[in-house]
Amino acid sequence: MNKIYYLASCDTCRKIIKGLPANHNLEFHDIRQNPITEVELEEMHKLAGSYEALFSKKAQLYKSMDLKNKALTEADFKKYILEHYTFLSRPVFIIDGKIFIGNSQPNILQVMKALS
Repeated sequence: MNKIYYLASCDTCRKIIKGLPANHNLEFHDIRQNPITEVELEEMHKLAGSYEALFSKKAQLYKSMDLKNKALTEADFKKYILEHYTFLSRPVFIIDGKIFIGNSQPNILQVMKALS
């Protein structure tokens, strides 16, 4: 099943979702209402190759917890993502066994291509 992990209150996520093709056939997973499980994170990790690739360094908590000045390990990235939804880089699409992480324009263009 193709899936999008997103935050319903995120304007960028809403804008991206609004622009998806009408026949996208995606399962929607709001990470605030329904936190990601360790199993789901493991699936993302397998596809992404690392937890750091899934970790958002733009999160307010990243700055307020002064994490940028700490040497974070893969275990740390995993722990923080599971502890708080804000640490997952959004949106995350899993489409036909491929993962697309974040909201950069090249990434979203690849998502649109994968869905068409």
